[in-house]
Amino acid sequence: MMKQRVAILISGGGSNMMALVNDMASYDHPAMPVLVLSNDPMAGGLHRAAEMGMATAVVDNRLFGSDRAAFETALNTLLEQYAPDIICLAGFMRILSPVFVNRWAGRILNIHPSILPLFPGLHTHERALAAGMAVHGCTVHEVTAELDAGPIRGQAVMAVDADDTAHTLAARLLKREHQLYPAVLRSFAAGLRTPVAQVG
Repeated sequence: MMKQRVAILISGGGSNMMALVNDMASYDHPAMPVLVLSNDPMAGGLHRAAEMGMATAVVDNRLFGSDRAAFETALNTLLEQYAPDIICLAGFMRILSPVFVNRWAGRILNIHPSILPLFPGLHTHERALAAGMAVHGCTVHEVTAELDAGPIRGQAVMAVDADDTAHTLAARLLKREHQLYPAVLRSFAAGLRTPVAQVG
């Protein structure tokens, strides 16, 4: 079977990108990484990806000012050169327009640090603690025009400890993200749409 081609979009250190790439290295994986793309030329994940022999590219959003359409046109032009079947957002800190999302409809995955539909958007750990949540988690979902509202393809849930801070909660949850996102991509690339659940 032909492997699904995956482009990974990052803005920072790329720890989730690394988890995805490392999992795709297995011979029986239904997908393969073809590009790591960042909007930030200083993103640490670019260097890490290059060290692994990955193709890397940058479309610096700052060069486009407030012209999001031009930025996304440049993104699309670059992505189309690599013909991805799936695009994984892995800490990509730009909100994508409905025009971009519709161009790749049904093919974009994102990981979000909350149990959606709870706490869409930013500052999820602080908001979970402020709400007195007993559990917290992360969600992998398909990207749609509405922020953090696409079909859920996987969730991991963990207990909130009494002494947790936003920092400790984020650090513990990141380990769960590194388990969940590869599991969901593997399932999604194989054509499965049943959500992946991880509890503990």
